[in-house]
Amino acid sequence: MTGTPPAHAPGGPLRVGLVGYGLAGSVFHAPLIAATEGLTLDTVVTSNPERQRQARAEFPDVRTVASPDELFDRAAELDLVVIASPNKTHVPLAKRALEAGLPVVVDKPVAGTAAEARELAALAEERGLLLSVFQNRRWDNDFLTLRRLIAEDALGDVWRFESRFERWRPKPKGGWRESGDPAEIGGLLYDLGSHVVDQALVLFGPVTQVYAESVVRRAGAEADDDTFIALTHASGVRSHLYVSSTAAQLGPRFRVLGSKAGYVKHGLDPQEAALREGARPGPGWGEEDEALWGRLGSGESPVTGGGDAAPTVPGDYPAYYAAVAKALLDGGPNPVDAREAADALDVLEAARRSARDGVVVAL
Repeated sequence: MTGTPPAHAPGGPLRVGLVGYGLAGSVFHAPLIAATEGLTLDTVVTSNPERQRQARAEFPDVRTVASPDELFDRAAELDLVVIASPNKTHVPLAKRALEAGLPVVVDKPVAGTAAEARELAALAEERGLLLSVFQNRRWDNDFLTLRRLIAEDALGDVWRFESRFERWRPKPKGGWRESGDPAEIGGLLYDLGSHVVDQALVLFGPVTQVYAESVVRRAGAEADDDTFIALTHASGVRSHLYVSSTAAQLGPRFRVLGSKAGYVKHGLDPQEAALREGARPGPGWGEEDEALWGRLGSGESPVTGGGDAAPTVPGDYPAYYAAVAKALLDGGPNPVDAREAADALDVLEAARRSARDGVVVAL
């Protein structure tokens, strides 16, 4: 759906309320909102005094409040709410924002179940409001490059898509993301799995079968920290997706095999690291050194020089919020519709069932 332009100060930017100032809020959302023409970061919600000070130091004009209640008491003064709080709060807060008449951006996963995501989408459609999901990895440099290669038919018919989002964290960090409580919606399947499944669906379309293996490897860990998902797409492509906190040697981010050629790409998009270090979007944003470009070719390993360097398209996280602003101000398309996120949750739920029961799940 397109966005319904909200009533805001004539000629002024849309006023954004951001709920949550942990990793997602402080590293991703706040800097990207502040860098987007047509948006202004108006209010940050966090009950943590240190994070309140951090927000005011980084954005001197921002207001801070301790609770969502204080934010929604001022709903008439806002034009968009961004929810970057813990996963279990996404649905109730998004529902509350929509019922207050406010468009909403929700960090992934939008909900714990596909049914909840579709209920939110229906509510947004009923109210004529934008509901968008922050699937920022659609604007990763490697993903944009792969989309370009597919569009150019450089690979031929894609037969297998291997995607890895791996880390080496032998000791659990704790917190809700690693909690074993189902109510927290923690674990890698719903964290990093939300990204790799979304990318596979965008690239290769609907899924007919899901098989998964999911285990807890680390002492003291409660939630899955090493998961493999195999998808059979209706298009015939097979996707093999890996998410892990226990990978002592990291595999290629992408290995894509087609009837003409294959593409292998190592390393993560640099945008998250840049944001963590305090860099902000500007000239040269998202560009990658040529030494890190992937390889495109056939018949030989890229490690031994096979194939040719495939220039990496610069990553572009700012494009997400630029599209949100355009949707709200000009009625442009929603960059990530909640119903697309619900389709990914169908796959994640099937993967959880497959790993638990040791079965292939048909969709």
